[in-house]
Amino acid sequence: MSRIQQYQSAFSIGEIDPLLAGRIDLKQYYNAVQTATNVLFEPQGGFSRRAGLRFLLDITGDNASQGVQLIPFEFSTTQNFMIVASVFATGSTNTIRFRFFVGSVLITNINNSGNSYLDFGVGSLYSVSSFDIKTLYYTQSADTLICVQENIAPFKLVRGTANNLWTASTLSIVVPKTQYGRTSSNPSATITPDGTDGTVNITASSAVFIASHVDQYIEAENGFGKARIIEVTSSTVVKTVTVTPFFEKDVAIASGSWLLELGYEDAWSSSRGYPKTVTFHESRLYLGGTASSPSTLYGSKVGQYFDFKADEGLDDDAIQITLTTDSVNSIHALRSGRDLQIFTSGAEFFVPQSDLDPITPSNIVVKSATRRGSKEGIRPQGGEGGTFFIQRQGKSLREMLFSDVELSYVANNISLLSSHLIVDPQKMALRSATDTTEGDLLMIINGTNTLGYRSASLSYGGGMACFVMNKGQNIVAPSFFTTDGEFIDVAVDIDEIYVVVKRTVGGATKYYLEIFDDDFTTDSAVQKTSSFSGTSYSGYSHLEGKSVSVIRDDIVDPSVTVSSGNINTHETPTSYIEAGLNFDIEVKTMPFETKLASGSVQSQKRRILEVTPRLYRTQNITINGFDISLDTYPFLGSGGVPTFTGLKKTMGFRGYSRDATITITQTQPVFLTVLSLDFKVSVGQ
Repeated sequence: MSRIQQYQSAFSIGEIDPLLAGRIDLKQYYNAVQTATNVLFEPQGGFSRRAGLRFLLDITGDNASQGVQLIPFEFSTTQNFMIVASVFATGSTNTIRFRFFVGSVLITNINNSGNSYLDFGVGSLYSVSSFDIKTLYYTQSADTLICVQENIAPFKLVRGTANNLWTASTLSIVVPKTQYGRTSSNPSATITPDGTDGTVNITASSAVFIASHVDQYIEAENGFGKARIIEVTSSTVVKTVTVTPFFEKDVAIASGSWLLELGYEDAWSSSRGYPKTVTFHESRLYLGGTASSPSTLYGSKVGQYFDFKADEGLDDDAIQITLTTDSVNSIHALRSGRDLQIFTSGAEFFVPQSDLDPITPSNIVVKSATRRGSKEGIRPQGGEGGTFFIQRQGKSLREMLFSDVELSYVANNISLLSSHLIVDPQKMALRSATDTTEGDLLMIINGTNTLGYRSASLSYGGGMACFVMNKGQNIVAPSFFTTDGEFIDVAVDIDEIYVVVKRTVGGATKYYLEIFDDDFTTDSAVQKTSSFSGTSYSGYSHLEGKSVSVIRDDIVDPSVTVSSGNINTHETPTSYIEAGLNFDIEVKTMPFETKLASGSVQSQKRRILEVTPRLYRTQNITINGFDISLDTYPFLGSGGVPTFTGLKKTMGFRGYSRDATITITQTQPVFLTVLSLDFKVSVGQ
């Protein structure tokens, strides 16, 4: 029998995969935990109770059951919006509805209409029941948001001169031509080019040209030249741009020795499908991934973002290139990073360039980066030097980084130690660190389809995996968020994190827009900070019939049931009152292990004798089922409540086990931060 003092100074690895429970040879084992539910790991090493969710708006009536997408819109460095997009039918017209929030406040009276939303009709090209608003892809330039979706024509959303002035309209785009069906004719005439290369006028000996021949091709047989018609000057004269130089100028090509090649039409349309992804990159607008040309990338003219037609083949002309691979790789995401990055169903690609050699129609080349493939519908996120994406199987998070050694990209598995947390991923968002005390926070919304996932992952459906990352310190610390319901969507407005949550209230399914707020400790919560009188307070109808936690002046009152939109407090508040849905937290350490001369203690019985957590501004903590007195406050009464900072030695734990662990929970919805754990373990046989 021996007694061993153990110290866990950091939790910087976060929750790790149950399959690693026996890997005591890994250094990460000693800074990891078995479970981390509803806590957030700090880059400094500790963990805290996650922020609560402040209720903003019930969006159930916006047909949110058919899908909703949160779209951040950064108008300026001081003013940012969160746009809530949903889709539904109004009569015979299908409509996308937009709501706008600034500083978490809903903008009303849009365009002085009296409405708090903007409706944009997109015709009848799709069925509302089959249209997934989450596949709406977007990019922004100044006051304009460019939106694409494979079933509707590209459109723009523009902010006007005031926060309540917004317009939506179909983009006026000069669409390039593509030959989907080849036909040709042999006009009975000779043709004579007045040049060999570049812009060439071609004259026919008889009237053979008509207006619809624009963007069709003239091709001389036996490799004598090929050119695209860009203007029909007359029935006998056309202006062209050469694809293959003509053999000679001012020399007639005999009738029967050339073809008028037809069958070219708009590269995208209602019948051919529209681009599914978009981004700005190096003064061009790029589109890609239509139904008829899934592997083709289109780049606009330089500075002319809506003109995709190549006229004269100059360096600033439009670009069109198709991925050359051993299989069809459908483009479903583009990102402007170090290079133009292309994400497809089967692999990742990039368009390399240098400062001295910009991308042009003549030098563009697409190179293969990695062959992982990304999951369609989940927008890649740009992090510190890399790009995060979900692999196509939906079971791992990867970061695409440029390797100076290989002069190409690698795709590191970020979730290798915690892949069980990612289940049926639906949406991903990144909040970049805003100061030196924070890490980047990458959030992944899980769906509920657990088919094909292993048993260790099944309980993680419907929640949100959260990875705290600090590249400088090699920190990747995942935890898992749950709520009373399911997370549906997440997006970040600079540093504010918005979510859409599906909840069951009064037997009905509701969809709520909520925002993480560090001043809240419950979910779907409403706080009041003034006009206190008596013990009954309204404003909680969105939680009708639900049992809610009530925090009054930092005092936790007994839980109450919302009735007629009202809650009751134990006493009259003096500074604030918060009421919302409680959520459980749990942090469970790894099984105790230390390296003794006799070897591992994994197979030996162990008993936790005492635990001394170092706490910071904490109001309530439970360790292995024991509610630890912090001498801060009673849970009933009145007056402000101090927090506890320091060491709190706890003894009296009983029983031996083969799996000695420490489990930290809370019995009250109040603040908690644990910096480290100092504990003593008795090891027997």
